[in-house]
Amino acid sequence: MNEGEAKELLRAERARVEGLLEGAIRSGLDDRTAASEPGNTSDSAEPLASELTDDAVAASLRDRLEAIARAEQRLAEGTFGRSVRSGAPIADDRLHADPAAELTVEEASRKV
Repeated sequence: MNEGEAKELLRAERARVEGLLEGAIRSGLDDRTAASEPGNTSDSAEPLASELTDDAVAASLRDRLEAIARAEQRLAEGTFGRSVRSGAPIADDRLHADPAAELTVEEASRKV
């Protein structure tokens, strides 16, 4: 995969994940606001469960942004498209599916 294509894939993935994170944060704020409204007679566990779900989704998306940042760093260093474990090339098909991939398919499927 050439550098320009890699940059574009990472840019698009970053934009996608940032949009999802913004939505998860907004949803979490909405859930917290709704739960604290006067006269709310709903099950108190429901808003808490929604808040926890929103928080978990946001944490996962932040982890994804960190993975994208690591991929961008590898691109800058000239090691993008190589396994961080073995240095073996990561297939272009895998990088198209997940531009932040750090391992080959074989390495990712092995039990560590």
